[in-house]
Amino acid sequence: MSFKKYDGVIVGTGPAGIFTALELVKSNQKILLLDKGKSLEDRVKQGVRDVGSGWGGSGAYSDGKLNISTTAIGVKITDYLKEEDFVRLVLKADQIWVKYGAPKKLYGTDQRKIAMIEKALKKTRLEIKISPIRHIGTGRTFEVLEKMYDHLRQNMEIKFEAEVEEILVDEQKKVRGVRLRGEKEILASWVVVAPGRCGSGWFTGEVEKMGLKKIIHPVEIGVRVEVPAKVMKKVTDVLYEAKISYRTKTFDDFVRTFCMCPNGFVTDEVVGVNGHPVISVNGHTFSDRKSNNTNFALLVKNSFTQPFNQPNLYGSYVTGLANLLSGGVLVQRLGDLLAGRRSTVERIKSGQVKPSLNTAVPGDLAFSLPYRHLSNLLEMLKEMDKLAPGIFSFDTLLYGNEVKFFSAGPSLSPCLETEIKNLFACGDGAGVSANLLHAAVTGLRVGEEINKRFYEKNLET
Repeated sequence: MSFKKYDGVIVGTGPAGIFTALELVKSNQKILLLDKGKSLEDRVKQGVRDVGSGWGGSGAYSDGKLNISTTAIGVKITDYLKEEDFVRLVLKADQIWVKYGAPKKLYGTDQRKIAMIEKALKKTRLEIKISPIRHIGTGRTFEVLEKMYDHLRQNMEIKFEAEVEEILVDEQKKVRGVRLRGEKEILASWVVVAPGRCGSGWFTGEVEKMGLKKIIHPVEIGVRVEVPAKVMKKVTDVLYEAKISYRTKTFDDFVRTFCMCPNGFVTDEVVGVNGHPVISVNGHTFSDRKSNNTNFALLVKNSFTQPFNQPNLYGSYVTGLANLLSGGVLVQRLGDLLAGRRSTVERIKSGQVKPSLNTAVPGDLAFSLPYRHLSNLLEMLKEMDKLAPGIFSFDTLLYGNEVKFFSAGPSLSPCLETEIKNLFACGDGAGVSANLLHAAVTGLRVGEEINKRFYEKNLET
């Protein structure tokens, strides 16, 4: 067993881990970044879309929507951060993204056009959260992440294909480092765990092993909707990504849009929990090519009470039904679903909306989604048609299933420190964020706290 000592270790090189490192560069500590995945260069060569580990995490394969929102969307990050800290760090994170190459153009800032959309919404039961959006674009995201890597590798050590198996804690409940696969121990004064969604299962296991209080978050399950781009144009030209939500009449469930992709492409991706991967559906807007369609996720939030406490396993199971029926992603015309029949290749071809995901298999979503989910989704689509006529159309395509897991993370302090001293957790995989920019915010918050303690310790000595 070999040992090596660092001031600190960051586990995970997704946006949360990267932004933690970008903040810690300022203090000139001896820092090691670890990731079980590959470098960005190797990830590009490999071209595998189902790998969430490696430089940039799942964000490397996203289309780079930066939600410059100063109100929490998804996981309530403001449960941990004071409002003034949250607002400050959102703006700080945004400036850093721009510094490394994110475009300066912002959507969602034209107040006159926003007022027109809000006026139209008054005729519906829909709610909308307006926030500026900065869109990097799939492809260009790699360039931004590469610049961050080039800066950090000159100031700290970065190791890929280095899987952390265990977080090491002493008898005084203070972190003392990590153990890698192969029994190699790395000692450190502090450890930041930013595992990303693909590492959330491992981290949940470590939280349980250390006996820490665990917070269970909900799971969201639904479909990806694809319509002609002109249907959503009046909304997407102004906001780019509209954050629309709805409380259903039938079941009083919360449904929301997510990851709106103007002129984008529907894609598939492998996700899962506890070693049970499933094929989910996603969407991207590329920086160098466009489709004639716009797609977005429509998700129903599921929260469970005792005795059941495994929402992510439930999400995997429901999504796995679509995989079982199709071998991957199902696609169905809305009209066929309403008529109680499956879509076929011929029926899809005869429709006005041409699917951007050619590998999707025509079928019947009624076999893969519970009645409650289908009822909620159809109810919201009807309501959205009042805002953007054409959404509740016979030829609208529905891809299933789409699932968004929120990781079960430990109870954290306002500086995102666990009950173990000097052990911090941040990002989506720790259950404290749900998008690229907010993951970066959590990394900055942890970095600032570690720097503060480092400077205070040096002053004392």
